[in-house]
Formats: sequence, structure tokens, C-alpha cells
Amino acid sequence: MYSYYAIYKPYNVLSQFTDEGSKKGLKSIISVPTDCYPVGRLDSDSEGLLLITNDKSVNTRLLDPRSQHKRIYLVQVEGDITQEAVDQLAKGVDIKIDGKMYSTLAAKCEKIDEPVLPPRNPPVRFRKTVPTSWIRLQLVEGKNRQVRHMTAAVGFPTLRLVRSQIGKLDISNMQPGDLIEMEKAEFVRKLGL
Repeated sequence: MYSYYAIYKPYNVLSQFTDEGSKKGLKSIISVPTDCYPVGRLDSDSEGLLLITNDKSVNTRLLDPRSQHKRIYLVQVEGDITQEAVDQLAKGVDIKIDGKMYSTLAAKCEKIDEPVLPPRNPPVRFRKTVPTSWIRLQLVEGKNRQVRHMTAAVGFPTLRLVRSQIGKLDISNMQPGDLIEMEKAEFVRKLGL
């Protein structure tokens, strides 16, 4: 019997079920069948939509780079991001992944007003002398810490990173730690599989 879940992964929780050192795993906040596993990852310092299933065919299709599934991130950056930096992010930037240079694929990027999101615990450090701004970044690839590397490459380091959407599945009406179980048909339809 296959199971399909969407979770709003909170900040400072690993995208795995086991704890690691002082960092908590998913089992500290949710309970799902033991044969389920996260599809893709979010770093412990990132938040948002994470998929969990025991259906290996879904895992394979979602993680295949040729499938180019749309992923949307809401990103708070340090500084008042310029249109030039936004344009650079959209065109693609050169970043280092696992010690090798990598050119990111073209993306969609726009500067946005601060989105309505649940508060982060702990909150992002506030500095009176340093402004922050937000972007909405749509990628079709998911390299390790890619968004953080990208914003740093254009001179605006990431302060808060929330994956808000994969395909048509999003975190609207969810709070950190919320887990939604779905039927396969809806899960597959929303992810465009």
C-alpha cells in the first residue's frame, strides 16, 4: 500500500527521519509508515514543502533531472536586491557545487514584497543598519544548497529560504510541522507526473 504526504518542514529540522547530533529529524514531529522516505531534500536551515512517500516510481520521476519539475522558493536576502541581480539570477549564474563549477539553468526570478509566512523559530536576526528584501525564485533543478549559492553569487546572501511550491502542490494554508496525507491521483496530478 503506497502512501503520499506533503509536509511543511520547519526550520532546524533535518530532511530525514533520524536525529543527527543536536538536530532533530522528521520523526520528532510526524509519524508515517516506516517504509516512507523524503523525496528530495531541504537543508535544516531551510523551510517549506517536502514530499514523503514509499512509492519508488514517484521518487524516480521527481528526481530525474530531465523531468524539470517547477520548484518555487521565497527567499529573504541580505540587502536591497537590485534589478540587475534579479536579472542575473534569471539568466543563470556560475556557482560551485561539491567543489566543481556549475552554471545554473535559466530561472524565473522577481523581487516581491515580504510574503505572508508563518514566523520562523528562531526568527532571522534583525539588523537596523542592513536592509533585507525578498525574491520569488522558480527553478527546474535542485542542486545541493543551490539557492543559497545563487544569491551569494550575485552579492545578496540568503537569510531565510522557504520552498513554497513543487508543481501545483503548495504550502498555502499550512503551518510548520503540518502533514497532509493525499490520494495517489491527487498527488500525481498536482506534481504533474
